Amino acid sequence: MATAKKSKTVPKKVKTMPEKGGYIDKFLKKADEAIQEGIKKADEALDEAVELGELTAKQASKASKELTTMAKKESEEFQKKGLAKINEGLASAKKIGANSREDLNMLEKLAELRKAGILTEKEFREKKTKILSRI
Repeated sequence: MATAKKSKTVPKKVKTMPEKGGYIDKFLKKADEAIQEGIKKADEALDEAVELGELTAKQASKASKELTTMAKKESEEFQKKGLAKINEGLASAKKIGANSREDLNMLEKLAELRKAGILTEKEFREKKTKILSRI
C-alpha cells in the first residue's frame, strides 16, 4: 500500500461574501436602515406620549385637589347655613310658644278685669279678638 503524502500547502481562506456586495446585501442594508429609522421614530413618538401623559396626570391631580378643596369649603358653608336656619327656626318656635303663653295670661287678666268691672264687655271683646288673632 502506498502511503499518501501530505501536502504542505495551506489552503487559502474562502471569502463567503464578495466585497462589493450583491443586490441582496444592498436590499438587506436598506431594509435594516428603514427598520432602524422606524424604531427611532416609534421611540420618539413614545417619548412624546409619555411626556404628554405625565403632564396630563399632573394637571388632573391639580384639578382634583382644587375640586376637593372647593367641595370642602362649600360643604362647610352649607353646614353653617343649615345650622343657622335650624337655630333660627328653634328661636322662632320658642318665641311663638312664649308669646302664646303670654297672650293666654293676658286673656286671663283681661277676664279678671272684666269680672271686677274695670273693663267693659266691649273693651274685653276687642282686646280678646286682637290677642286671639296673634295666636
